[in-house]
Amino acid sequence: MLDHGVDVPVVCVGGSAGGLDAYTRLLRNLPGDIGVAIVIVNHVRNVATLLHEILPKYTPMPVELITDQLLIRANRVFIIPEGRDLHVLNGEFRLEPISKPRGWPDVITVFLRSLTQHWHGNLIAVIVSGYDGDGAEALCGIREVGGVTIAQRLDTARQPDMPRSAIESGCVDFILSPEEIADAIVRITHAAHSDVMNGKG
Repeated sequence: MLDHGVDVPVVCVGGSAGGLDAYTRLLRNLPGDIGVAIVIVNHVRNVATLLHEILPKYTPMPVELITDQLLIRANRVFIIPEGRDLHVLNGEFRLEPISKPRGWPDVITVFLRSLTQHWHGNLIAVIVSGYDGDGAEALCGIREVGGVTIAQRLDTARQPDMPRSAIESGCVDFILSPEEIADAIVRITHAAHSDVMNGKG
């Protein structure tokens, strides 16, 4: 498995209000050599994100604030900057001005749809605590391209709106606590890697 480019498995973790609790609980339980790129798409518009400063204490992986044309690499945690839409192209992140400047942002949906169109590695979409329903509309597309979809268990989410909307989409494979989500990511990633090694991928 390459450590960069289009073969890297991508795990998108989308959240908003209450998301920090979910991100820290998830990252604490992931090994530093898991072999995936973790992309945290926190649904904020105007307030500067501090996640790239907060999250390094919870993970052995480097945590980077995404810049335009940043190479997507395994064993790293990437953070979307505020006020931007996030896309992927040719193994890199691409940043665009936010396409929905008013109302609830849809940055998670935008990123997941870009992954379904432009990414060839394995995909896992995770929706955690947050208001509104960002991300839910793109989950069926993730499944259609062979990806796995996970929603945070509602009783473990500080704000259950976003995972509830994901579940109501009918396209969620697993409903888990943040700690269980980490276990599932490890299990799914190892299974996919074994398939590649055995010539099945």
